[in-house]
Amino acid sequence: MNPRAGTLIATGALIAGTVTVLPASAEPRPEPTARPIAPLVWTGCATPAYPKLQCATLQVPLNHDDPAGRSITLALTRVAHTAKESQGPLLVNPGGPGGSGRLMAGFVAGALPARVAARYDVIGFDPRGVGRSEPALDCRPGHFDPVRHDSVPSGAEGERRGVERARAFAEACGKKHGDVLPYIDTVSAARDMDAIRAALGAPRLNYLGYSYGTYLGAVYARLHPERVGRFALDSVVNPQGVWYEDNIAQDYAFDTRHKDFMAWVARQDATYRLGTDPAEVEAAWYRMRDAVRESPAGGKVGPGELEDTFLPGGYYDGYWPKLAAAFAAYVNDKDPAPLTKAYEDHAAADAVADNSYSVYTSVQCRDANWPRDWNVWRKDNWDVHAKAPFSTWNNAWYNAPCAFWPVDSLTPPDVTNDKVPPVLIVQATDDAATPYEGGVALHRMVRGSSLVVEEGGGNHGVTLSGNDCLDEHLTAYLDTGVVPRGDGTSEADAVCAALPEPKPVAPPKARTGAAVLHGLLGQGG
Repeated sequence: MNPRAGTLIATGALIAGTVTVLPASAEPRPEPTARPIAPLVWTGCATPAYPKLQCATLQVPLNHDDPAGRSITLALTRVAHTAKESQGPLLVNPGGPGGSGRLMAGFVAGALPARVAARYDVIGFDPRGVGRSEPALDCRPGHFDPVRHDSVPSGAEGERRGVERARAFAEACGKKHGDVLPYIDTVSAARDMDAIRAALGAPRLNYLGYSYGTYLGAVYARLHPERVGRFALDSVVNPQGVWYEDNIAQDYAFDTRHKDFMAWVARQDATYRLGTDPAEVEAAWYRMRDAVRESPAGGKVGPGELEDTFLPGGYYDGYWPKLAAAFAAYVNDKDPAPLTKAYEDHAAADAVADNSYSVYTSVQCRDANWPRDWNVWRKDNWDVHAKAPFSTWNNAWYNAPCAFWPVDSLTPPDVTNDKVPPVLIVQATDDAATPYEGGVALHRMVRGSSLVVEEGGGNHGVTLSGNDCLDEHLTAYLDTGVVPRGDGTSEADAVCAALPEPKPVAPPKARTGAAVLHGLLGQGG
């Protein structure tokens, strides 16, 4: 699912390269002799929001099985510890795959209690291919420029356009980045993490990972269990479903969460005037979708862009009030401007998004097998769409380049682990991006782990986001290494209540024709 919607603040044939993977029955094999690591040189790169931020770069092998071969560069950031005694590095990752983590170091250092943050060097990084790391991937600039064809195929011609677009993206990646695609994968990124640890001179690595970052952390822990310190994993990818099955599970979960949003709008009828029956509100949303198919809002928002705009509401209910206001303005007042603004705020792609998507596809397509027969995609997605229509086909096209990927897929490692210290797992029960079952699955696979549950919570990335109960468990763990333990009567070792629902925000008042004209001409009142 689209990593741009995260809420922390979301062909041609090429010969596959050699990347270390762990078959289900295998133990980690010894690393090849590594090249000497140069000391990191930290320089100031403060921002107004993060005045203590420092930056450095690290050279790592493109192919970790050939450490004397070609190098690539990772971009790192740091907020240094200030306490007399340090707990060592706390590496942070926001997810994706394809998410930049450079500014996340400043965010986490500022969001943790000062006495806890003071004991860590909080380390952010752009994973290989991402952002300031080099080379940075950008397979097909403008791939998401509006207005795209309707995500739900209308007959054979609509499906053909979608398939051609997905194939074109895969071919562009192969032509532009074919030399590095065999090494853009989770196992390689996890081995980069260990190179970061070594460059920092730390015997163990502490880690806070969100979303895809939980899978990255679990893979690292399987590769290097003896180097695992305090690992906190928030909003957990189901490691048993990477990646085709996990995306189908998302389709059902996002449809359910969209219905939760429609029900919330119905409860706020006094504000939004869209009806008191959730089914009535949802029907109005789909009528809006039909309308923008015929006439895209603001010349930018067709059905696919509309789904992109409302998808972030499935990650974070804090977006609901303004999304609902744009919805209401369009339906009740025939005013497309708020809807266009919501698209620009939440979904419009830029160069950063192009890079993120290029890495997303590169990692997911390389990590695990995807169906190469388009007939499988067609049947599966129509079956799911019949039950969960909100974003199923949108998500299918987002991942469809994997059907035509120019590099062979790997076998995902088995991340079952009985050799690590206690790992803290945090999961909301109604998370759509990483459904609850993933947190339970990883909890069962990692012996001694502790599962903290946000009961009734539907957001994604839930620690350091306003829930004091969850944050107390996270900070206590980072402070002491101790995890909560339940009484064995349920999967959860601790349960926190969800945050209250957001309060509504009134739609903008309908503008008169004269007001609209003044706005278009840029004239004053």
